[in-house]
Amino acid sequence: MTLDALTDVTGVRVGHATRSGDGWLTGTTVVLAPEGGAVAAVDVRGGGPGTKETDALDPRNVVGKVDAVVLTGGSAYGLDAASGVMAWLEEQGRGVRVGTDPAHVVPVVPAACVFDLGRGGNFRARPDAATGRAAVEAAAATGPGARVREGCVGAGTGAAIGPMKGGVGTASTVLESGITVAALVVVNAVGTAVDPQTGALYGELLQGRVTYPDPRVHEAASRRLAETAAKNARPPLNTTLAVVVTDAELTKAQAQKLAGTAHDGIARAVRPVHLLNDGDTVFTLATGVRPLEPEHPLALNPLLAAAADQVTRAIVRAVRTAESMDGPGGTWPSYTELYGGVGGGGGEGHEGREGDGAGEGGGGGR
Repeated sequence: MTLDALTDVTGVRVGHATRSGDGWLTGTTVVLAPEGGAVAAVDVRGGGPGTKETDALDPRNVVGKVDAVVLTGGSAYGLDAASGVMAWLEEQGRGVRVGTDPAHVVPVVPAACVFDLGRGGNFRARPDAATGRAAVEAAAATGPGARVREGCVGAGTGAAIGPMKGGVGTASTVLESGITVAALVVVNAVGTAVDPQTGALYGELLQGRVTYPDPRVHEAASRRLAETAAKNARPPLNTTLAVVVTDAELTKAQAQKLAGTAHDGIARAVRPVHLLNDGDTVFTLATGVRPLEPEHPLALNPLLAAAADQVTRAIVRAVRTAESMDGPGGTWPSYTELYGGVGGGGGEGHEGREGDGAGEGGGGGR
């Protein structure tokens, strides 16, 4: 049985650390690879990214595998969360061996951040190394194939998509070959996920499964969003982050191609994307359990198409599971509050708390 989540890829775990209240509205999400790590790559297309260790993932460079990927709030300050994950991995003896002693490792922990500074009311309330450690420990504490919490948790705690609340979403599929392709997304975009003419979600329009909101509902929602945007007056510094994971055996070059194509999934569900004040970044992890057909030069194509599709679906789920937020840092109504359950899909949002793990239920630039 699959959960339609990132953890449908065997051995992959997800953990959230969530901070809200008393000036906080932020958090960190960690994707933990199976023991032995996973081939990794990245494709950065936003003009204002905040990232760490992405150069190590270039196919021309020496690092072959990584053990974890960090998605975090706090803008560039929040990248400190990766240090906590790195320290935890060192304690487990996981990382690049740099000597004969098995304890002598250097974990490579790629990370990317979203801009959520001040959204809880305190500009200095942002993730640090302790937040990263809480998230990776939450991931490690989950069982195989655990559910992944969605909505306003982890790196999606303070996320917003335009004047509307954003969050975390995930989705997966199993191809005819038996290969699993899954995505986890943090939606915190400058653009919008909503068609301004109809109120339908762009991602659902392209999936061919949309039911259009009543025009009167859409008119009221549009007025509310315009009022909210004027009230918040927040700087448009945002990002959509994604991690695409597969159990296929890929080279670093193939993994990088997968990351690049997965950006198409963002472009289908959020408009506009990849602006100078976005930090849109997609990581890929390949666990190498299922080989591609070596005699088939186009065997990667189904994975490329599936990655984009799952990113789109994960964005829709992030928007639908997000919960409204009204606090000292601003007001962000959720899509569900504005439009109700029209269009289907998603599921319920979940309240987060520090150290949330993937088994307990269920995003810009610098």
